[in-house]
Amino acid sequence: MKFTAAAALGLIAILLAPAQAEERRLPESREEVKLSFAPVVHNVTPAVVNIYASRTEQRARNPLFDDPFFRRFFGGDSGRMPRERVQRSLGSGVIVGDDGLIVTNNHVVENMTEVRVALSDKREFEAKILLKDSRADMAVLKIGDGSEKFPSLNFADSDAVQVGDLVLAIGNPFGVGQTVTSGIVSALARTQIGVDDFQSFIQTDAAINPGNSGGALVDLDGKLVGINTAIFSQSGGSVGIGFAIPANMVRVVLSSARSGAKSVVRPWFGASLQNVTPEIADSLGLKRPSGALVSTVAADSPAAKAGIEQGDLVTAVDGQPVDSVEGFTYRFATRPIGGKAEVAVSRGGATKTLSVALSTAPEIPAREQRTLRGESPFTGATVANLSPALTDEMSLDQSLRGVVVMETGEGTIAEQLGFQKGDIIRAVNDKKVAAVKDLVIIAGGQPGVWKVTIERDGHSITSVFGG
Repeated sequence: MKFTAAAALGLIAILLAPAQAEERRLPESREEVKLSFAPVVHNVTPAVVNIYASRTEQRARNPLFDDPFFRRFFGGDSGRMPRERVQRSLGSGVIVGDDGLIVTNNHVVENMTEVRVALSDKREFEAKILLKDSRADMAVLKIGDGSEKFPSLNFADSDAVQVGDLVLAIGNPFGVGQTVTSGIVSALARTQIGVDDFQSFIQTDAAINPGNSGGALVDLDGKLVGINTAIFSQSGGSVGIGFAIPANMVRVVLSSARSGAKSVVRPWFGASLQNVTPEIADSLGLKRPSGALVSTVAADSPAAKAGIEQGDLVTAVDGQPVDSVEGFTYRFATRPIGGKAEVAVSRGGATKTLSVALSTAPEIPAREQRTLRGESPFTGATVANLSPALTDEMSLDQSLRGVVVMETGEGTIAEQLGFQKGDIIRAVNDKKVAAVKDLVIIAGGQPGVWKVTIERDGHSITSVFGG
C-alpha cells in the first residue's frame, strides 16, 4: 500500500478531529501510522543552501624581527612579509527568489569579504552581499547572473502561526551537511533573547545547532515560517529551545533589498513606550500587565499627528494584539511604508483606534558622524548628531536631541573612562554641546581639567577627568 502526503495529512486530520466527530481508536495497521515528512522535505531542501564566508586579515609582523641580533641568527628576510590569518564563518541560507536572492543571518556574513554558497546539488556560487541589517540580524545575498532559475521557497504568514503547529528546521549544523529536524512551535513572540532590536521570535523544539543559523523553519505546506537564528544552550548544542525570526520580518528586509536599498527602511512611530508592570497595571485598573504605555511623544511625529498622547496604552496594531513594547515594535516595523497602521489605544477607560501614517524618520539634523582623536576624554569615541532617524535606530527616547556616543572603540581612552553607547554629551567645562562641531572644537583644546556632563538613561551625570 503506497502512502502519499495527502493520505498523511488526511490521517493527521482524523487523529486531531473532535471526539464527537469520531471516537479515538488505536491504528489498525502499521501503514496507518507510517507518517512521513519526505514529500515536504523533497520540495523544500533544494532551496536551502550552505554558506561559507571568510575574511583574510593581515597580521603585523613582530617587531622582534627588526632586531639586528635576531636577524643575525635567523636571516635578514625573516618575518619581512606580514602574516595572514583567515577568519571563517559557517551557516545556512534560504533561496527566496528564483532569480537567486538568498536570506540568511547577518552574523553569518558580518565583516566577511568572501561568501560562497553551496546548493543541495553540490554546485557552488560566489555570492554578493546586497544588504545587511544588524537590527534584525538579517542579510540578503545574490547568486547567479540572472539567466538561471533557482528553486525557491514561498513565505507563510507568520502572524497566523500557532503554538503546537508542526515545523521542520533545515540547515547545515556543525558543517556536517544539509540536515532536517522536526518539532513544533513551542511559543510565539519570545523576547529578551538579546539577538536583535526586533525581538518577537518563534520558539521551536526542532533541533537547531551551530551552523543552522540562516536556515529555514518551514510548515507542512513547505512554506517559510521563519529563519533559524539562535538557540538557548549552556553546552553549545541543541536542548530543544531554538528561535527563528518570523517570516513577516524577513519579508521587510527582502523588500528593501529588492528595491536596491543598502539599508532597511522602516516606518517611524515617533513615540517612546514602556512595558506595563504589575504596579502600572493596578494603577490603570487592568486585570493583568498588557500593552505598551506611551511615555513621550515627539513633536510633529506620525504618532503626534495621529493624536496619540502621553499616557495612552497601545493595545493593538491592525487588529493584532500588543502585549509588550517588543510586540508593538515588531508589529509596527513589519508594516509597509506609504500606508497607514490602525493603532488601538486605551485612554481614560475608552478604546480609540487612530490611523498612523507609515513614513520614514527624518535625518534632521545631519549625523555628521565623527570618530574623535587627540588627547581628550572622548578619544576613540564615535559621535553623531541626534535626529529622529538616529534616536529610532538606537532605540532612544524620541524626545532626545544633541550629541550621542554611537560607540567606543575597544581599549580607547573613551572606553576606559566609562563612556557608553547611547550617552548624550550635554556639556564640557560648563560649555553646552549642541552639535558634533561643538564637541570637535572643545576636544581639540588642552584645558588640563575636563568637566563632562552626560545624560544616560534619563539621568544627568557629571564627571571630572585630568588635573
